Amino acid sequence: MQKIIVTLALMLASQLLSAQSAGETRISFVLTPQISWLKSDMDVVENKGSQLGYNVGLIVDRFFGDNYAFTTGITINASGGKLGYPELVQGQSSIPAQQQTYKLRYLEIPVGLKLRSEDMHRFNIYGRFGLSPQINIMAKNKDDNKIADEVKLLDLGYHIGGGVEYSLGGRNALMVGILFNNGFFDTTDRNGFDDKAILNRLVFEFGFIF
Repeated sequence: MQKIIVTLALMLASQLLSAQSAGETRISFVLTPQISWLKSDMDVVENKGSQLGYNVGLIVDRFFGDNYAFTTGITINASGGKLGYPELVQGQSSIPAQQQTYKLRYLEIPVGLKLRSEDMHRFNIYGRFGLSPQINIMAKNKDDNKIADEVKLLDLGYHIGGGVEYSLGGRNALMVGILFNNGFFDTTDRNGFDDKAILNRLVFEFGFIF
């Protein structure tokens, strides 16, 4: 199911980028700090803290009206979180309670819609929402040891947020906004724990529109 959803998202992103219908195409370079955390559906698996990270890359807006656009792009985001696992008893042996730090890096290809207001003295307000499929390209613990076997390859969530754009003249503008990303899929694969830990992110978006 995960592969099907991500494949469809990638196909839609490709269609948006190659669309020949009338409409303006704008490309934004984004460099955004973010806060991320992991949340398990098992009460015994506790959230032990958030992770500071970043999201950097390109966002493409393909307008199909004056104020409406399909949005896609490609970004690299560094995220993660900390989870505390209780003691695990297996037969005659046991594994003591542990805390794991997940330092994750993903290749993300967001797909969604953007709604934009009319210009107001060089400013306009926008809102964005859609899906955020991503592929894990790095997973390490707090000691920078690789833990790829504890992290799922694919992840999917939704994003929603908004912000403002300030025109610099012509096609150029500055963009400032905030996005909330909420995961759908299980992010971790910890031996002995059949829980679902989703990745959430609060992204402070800064960008330059070309």
